[in-house]
Amino acid sequence: MDLGLTPDELVLQARARELAEIVIRPRGAEIDRTEEYPWDVVSTLGEAGFMGMTIPRAYGGRGASFLDAVLVIEEVAKACTVSGRIVVEANMGAISTVMAYGSEQQKRLAAELVLSGDKPAICITEPEAGSDATAMTTRADRRGGAYVINGRKHWITGAGVSKLHLIFAKVYDEQAQPLGIGGFLAVRGEADGLRVVTREPTMGLRGMPEGELAFEDLEVPAAMALIPPSGFARGFAELMNAYNSQRVGAGTVAMGVAAGAFEHAVEWVRSREQFGRPIGEFQGLQWMLADMQTHLTASRLMLYAAARSRGPAGSVFPDAELAAQAKIFASEAAIKIVNDALQLHGARGYSRDFPLERMARDVRMFTIGGGTAQVLRTLVASKILGWKLPQRRDGYVDLESETSRAAAE
Repeated sequence: MDLGLTPDELVLQARARELAEIVIRPRGAEIDRTEEYPWDVVSTLGEAGFMGMTIPRAYGGRGASFLDAVLVIEEVAKACTVSGRIVVEANMGAISTVMAYGSEQQKRLAAELVLSGDKPAICITEPEAGSDATAMTTRADRRGGAYVINGRKHWITGAGVSKLHLIFAKVYDEQAQPLGIGGFLAVRGEADGLRVVTREPTMGLRGMPEGELAFEDLEVPAAMALIPPSGFARGFAELMNAYNSQRVGAGTVAMGVAAGAFEHAVEWVRSREQFGRPIGEFQGLQWMLADMQTHLTASRLMLYAAARSRGPAGSVFPDAELAAQAKIFASEAAIKIVNDALQLHGARGYSRDFPLERMARDVRMFTIGGGTAQVLRTLVASKILGWKLPQRRDGYVDLESETSRAAAE
């Protein structure tokens, strides 16, 4: 099916597919079994130019588009979910935020780390502040030429392996007056006060550590404060735009896992015989395959459209509504596709000798991380209605009126 890809994009996709099949797929089960971060895969991805491919050429990257990254992520995720996530983190989220809003010093620092194999960590979630990110208690206090950060973050992807950390905290001036929420760059191992507390024993994606971090008088130079155009007071929303690309990437990993499961299912129903004929001859199973492929095609179209899109004028990130819709649909569709593929394999699908049980565990994360499917539906609804839809009890806000008021200020 022609999905509007250019010749160059098709070549990139084919190159990623070949690498994934030959080098990455044989490692998937072992990464899951050992729960070890796959540094060898990171090296392979780096040699192929897939780590930091979206970094502008001026900073050593390839200046690739988000769609380019999506094409690579899908092929890699078919072979290994953890490896697919690494490609996401090396091209979207924290690194794209720094490239959009960072100073020259910050951009060069981030680019050097990612291009050398680092997977940056976004530090937003806290034990009591998940979907309600503004309830965070981590704080950054200005003290002379630095900010001192104290607090805890939880469910941090890459805890203990990531070097570059983009830490979100409530900012206070030297008189302890609140300024808003800002982002701060810190490199693990180069500053005292950044500590890994625990690693979570996760259901899937076991080679990618999720953990709790503690910041204990972590001193960050003022030059490492990531200040968007609107400043600390209004800039949190701009920094959170990074999640638009991250959501497209997460949805693509889910879709890639589903595509891999679908390929296994097609091969299986062609070769598996029961009642004297291939099970693919049974209409009920044919319809399952048809539904699986239909949902895959719809997921691809939505993810490609979101990757190609742009938000408000001047934004480098995908449109928030399209990104949210794509992640909701692709992640939920992927769970059903993988489960149906496992069902088509019968008892074999339930065996750890086959990759489907691993895929079923891995794919379950993607309706949760990076914005739950329920919270993203609220985001989409807010765009439809033109309202802010806070879950607090202080009422809705008309976005058009608020925009007018902000312009007047």
